[in-house]
Amino acid sequence: MVQFNTYYLLTIIVISCGSIPKGYDEGGFSASTGLASFKQDFGLVSSLWKGNESGLADRKANISSFGVLGAAFGSIIALAVNDRLGRLRAWQLFIAVWMTGCLMQVFSSGILGLMLFARIWGGLGAGGLTVVAPLYLSEIAPARSRGMVVSIYMVVLLSFLTIGFFINYAANATLAATRMQYRLVIAIPLIPVGIAFVTSFFLDDTPRWLASRDRGDEALAVLAKLRHADPSDQALAHEYDEIHEQIHTRQQILADSSTWAIIKDIATIPTYRTRFLLGAVMQTVAQWSGGNGITYYIPEIFRYAGVVGENTSLITSGAYGAVKLVFTMVFTWGLVDVFGRRRCFITGLFLQCITHVYMAIYMAIWIDGTNKPASDAAIASVFVYAVGWSIGLCTVQYLYGTEIYPTRIRSVCYASNMALHWFFQFAVVRVTPNMFVSLNVWGAYVFWAVVCGVGLVVLGLWAPETKGIPMERMEELFSGRWWMGWRASVDLDSSETKPFGRGDSSGKESKAPFAHDRKTDV
Repeated sequence: MVQFNTYYLLTIIVISCGSIPKGYDEGGFSASTGLASFKQDFGLVSSLWKGNESGLADRKANISSFGVLGAAFGSIIALAVNDRLGRLRAWQLFIAVWMTGCLMQVFSSGILGLMLFARIWGGLGAGGLTVVAPLYLSEIAPARSRGMVVSIYMVVLLSFLTIGFFINYAANATLAATRMQYRLVIAIPLIPVGIAFVTSFFLDDTPRWLASRDRGDEALAVLAKLRHADPSDQALAHEYDEIHEQIHTRQQILADSSTWAIIKDIATIPTYRTRFLLGAVMQTVAQWSGGNGITYYIPEIFRYAGVVGENTSLITSGAYGAVKLVFTMVFTWGLVDVFGRRRCFITGLFLQCITHVYMAIYMAIWIDGTNKPASDAAIASVFVYAVGWSIGLCTVQYLYGTEIYPTRIRSVCYASNMALHWFFQFAVVRVTPNMFVSLNVWGAYVFWAVVCGVGLVVLGLWAPETKGIPMERMEELFSGRWWMGWRASVDLDSSETKPFGRGDSSGKESKAPFAHDRKTDV
């Protein structure tokens, strides 16, 4: 009979609620800026900006993007406090920061300066949680189910992104256009996050962090609770010994290594440099291919595509979020381990590219909505885009970021990737309304299509398939020329490198970095 571990399940659910601030911001808050009550309070009514469309775009972009700017700094701060405070206390700290920021947004009452400050302050919490929550989940899950457990974080995020659109629809359809309308919409996530915050005080920190602080007895006791086992259980003792050994190995690898020394290694060791740059390029393509620019302004996108009426636009936006949720779950819990990372992101980028091309044509010719078949195809293409994004770089960017780096450089590379992720996301959300004005909507889609096309070529050549490759063998995929990454493979039955998917590795560039890097790639 299978035993049901209430504590383990509760821990996963509570910590996964750390994704609600980001998910609801992309769905609930972004849609609330289109409510009549919000527009009136914060001067976003078009009639107030006649002849100054760029000024209206600037104000709208600032309100939406300042939360993302705060999140960029929050993710960096999280990397500094994670080890000092512990995973649980850091999670609670960032939850508290986000909740106070959310409350300030609720009661900003048309004061633009207060709203912008509240967006940045709340963003600090949301960004910190994107680092702390997945790390916490990865440290409490057994190795065999780690991917599944961590993916629950993304499922909760996308669920609240979708719920946010439908809450806006309900508020728009049933509530008068007063301050109470948008206040209620913005305040809704405080309920589940508040419950999770209170419940978190009944949880423990992760066994891995406790063990790293020489609190072995506590670590073993917490691990026993998570596994629903007796502390004297042999399997439990074996898992604890593995955790302790991993911590010891990591401390040895990082002993006497300053951050600057690690940065120097990244710059001078070819396989380190190649992997760092691949992570950076993947983040760049993911953010500038249109993903968050479209998500934050999806009700407006649907109106451009021919959806008539505010309520209909919000319902369609909710359906868009639901499609992202479903296909992200399909990807995370199946496709990625069946078809591999490369096939998924190449297929995803291709779908994004062709939908961008069609939308550019539609926006240039039929944006007035006079051609019904073309409008229907445009609406459908937005959903196809959601599928492409969900099975592609939406999740693959994170998988590569956790798989390809050795222990020695993982923290520095992860910090750099998250910083790039958030600063690029801020830039995209900030400039998208201005792109619609300056480049016209069709011009914005041309830009996104070009990024997808370039990304297909560059990442298609560069990124190797990492499915099933042990992390300690990962450097073998990067020991050849970067543009031959698509052919790189690892013979798991031997210790020989096959950088180009062949039995020989005679090229000088293949051997040198491999020999240099072999000892430290763990």
